Amino acid sequence: MTKLAVIYYSTYGTNHQMAEIAVEAARAAGAEVRLLKAAETAPEAVVNSQDAWKAQAEKTAHIPVATPDDMEWADAYLFSTPTRFGSASSQMRAFIDTLGGLWFQGKLAKPASVMTSAQSTHGGQEATSLGLYTTLMHFGAVIVPPGFTDESIQKSGGNPYGYSHTQGAPFTDDVKAAIGHQTRRLLDVTAKLLA
Repeated sequence: MTKLAVIYYSTYGTNHQMAEIAVEAARAAGAEVRLLKAAETAPEAVVNSQDAWKAQAEKTAHIPVATPDDMEWADAYLFSTPTRFGSASSQMRAFIDTLGGLWFQGKLAKPASVMTSAQSTHGGQEATSLGLYTTLMHFGAVIVPPGFTDESIQKSGGNPYGYSHTQGAPFTDDVKAAIGHQTRRLLDVTAKLLA
């Protein structure tokens, strides 16, 4: 059974929902999955000053915070993060910055894929995905983007680097199919490498 860590950060819930869709697809494919979130680094007063942000934090309080131990446990990683000025959220970057010890030991060289979102269609999604892939290259990861390997990629917006969502857009069947395909592709490649 392939062990998958789905690691996300979500301010208002978009990436949380994307991660949940991926978890459902992975479990349906027979994987053992850990849904994990990057720790909140914004001051509590800032989070509490925005009702939607505070509500999301309360809604997901039960979800474990990702740790280096989770990264060592997993056979593969699926990251989901909002775009912040064309890069991953500071919360996701802060989590990645805790992984130096594992990186130094070569323990992060595993298959990985990335999803992202932004408030607007051209808000930096591709730059965010490509930036995270650069980090994953430093890990020695085997990068597993969806490419155009399934018709769901085109139907959901055509991003070959990894599914990206525009905040506020509906999570249609095409969106769920694209996230599911990306997740299953990551699991398939991982299974082949583990065999």
